[in-house]
Amino acid sequence: MSVIQRLSPGWLLDHLSFINKINYQIHQPHEPRGSQKESTPVCFDSLQMNSLSSVGFSAAFTASDSTTEPEKDGENCRTQKYAFRSELFNVVKPYIAPAVHEACRQSNEKEDTVNNVKQETSISVVGKKRKRSVVFNQGELDAMEYHKKIRELILDGSSQLIQEGLRSGFLYQLLEKRDKCSNLITLPLDTCSLSGLCEMAKHLPSLNGMELQTLQLVEEDSSVAEQDLFSRFVENNSSFSKMITLMGQKYLLPPNSSFLLSDISCMQPLLNCGKTFDVIVMDPPWQNKSVKRSNRYSYLSPLQIQQIPVPQLAAPNCLVVTWVTNRQKHLRFVKDELYPAWSVEVLAEWHWVKITSAGEYVFPLDSPHKKPYEGLILGRVQAKATLPLRSTDVTMPPIPDHKLIVSVPCVLHSHKPPLAEVLKDYIKPGGECLELFARNLQPGWTSWGNEVLKFQHVDYFVALESGC
Repeated sequence: MSVIQRLSPGWLLDHLSFINKINYQIHQPHEPRGSQKESTPVCFDSLQMNSLSSVGFSAAFTASDSTTEPEKDGENCRTQKYAFRSELFNVVKPYIAPAVHEACRQSNEKEDTVNNVKQETSISVVGKKRKRSVVFNQGELDAMEYHKKIRELILDGSSQLIQEGLRSGFLYQLLEKRDKCSNLITLPLDTCSLSGLCEMAKHLPSLNGMELQTLQLVEEDSSVAEQDLFSRFVENNSSFSKMITLMGQKYLLPPNSSFLLSDISCMQPLLNCGKTFDVIVMDPPWQNKSVKRSNRYSYLSPLQIQQIPVPQLAAPNCLVVTWVTNRQKHLRFVKDELYPAWSVEVLAEWHWVKITSAGEYVFPLDSPHKKPYEGLILGRVQAKATLPLRSTDVTMPPIPDHKLIVSVPCVLHSHKPPLAEVLKDYIKPGGECLELFARNLQPGWTSWGNEVLKFQHVDYFVALESGC
């Protein structure tokens, strides 16, 4: 279970525990000593994926399953269990010290509405060397106004959950570790650029016929062409994990999971997989200035996001959950344009509050720019009036508004906390679950995105035990 505490304000989650309760155990061929590649120590902020300009589609896509019987000769096989690297959740101090923003917190932002003229507000922030002027644009002023409305809700609700976490021992004071959190973490520099692979895959011959668009990985699978991976909906229907190799890189597939690795222009295999979904969670690549400057990942325009075929993927009464940034134009777009275009009724707005392992906000709550929380907009697909109500339909409880999800975040960019356990009360038992723009896989879920295997890379895991 990832839920550590459940109180009236919301939930305190343990993201790492959720991952490590997955049965990441496989049988795989014995590798001679010295055959494994060495990793290079890098900082998280500077982690870059190599380009694929020199890589072709010649390598094999292979899969091994823990249900496969190991050979009798102990030298030819091994059983390996994996756990997600705990240091990736080692957030022991806030990202920014609260004192830097004290002057901002005490300032009153103003907006001149006379003659519809937008006024920029400037305040001084006291730094170590000199005073500097901070100018807020209209979007930031809107965000400040929104923050005023939800500030007490965030503060009071998260404080209750944090106090329970400290009392139970899940959260703890470890001041002696604060100076050690800057240590470099060993991660691979040569992992696949999955989005680049998706772009290259567009030039591969397309498959004809729906029967060819689903690839079920079974015990007998030893190797299939990589082209099949990019053109098919891939399913691991076993109760054990599998290890696949893609372009020389290894990825772990959790049991009872399925995925489609593609970009938004190649979603047809997902539409043809024969499923509709009772919950759809999505984390769109929102456009903003930071993304434009860093070129960290490609983003979609609001029109492109609106063209995602959610109505075709959604089952009746489907719960739709969208992660939004703190930019008010994104929140308004989801509520006023995106959901109405998909015939989704807005029901609630939740908030993810990010804290350290000591229970502090990762950013000052009243920071004028970075906030320690993000939003989720929840809604349901509206039933068509022409369809009669069936007595067999399961009645779902109403979704409460302004619930909090409090957790220690993963240091990897955009690794969102799992929602399976907090949403289970609001979807029918055994419902089909889909995550769009996913970067990792979950048991019992279908995942889609052009980086859907990103955080399944084996170097984000550690080997716990091995043997025959």
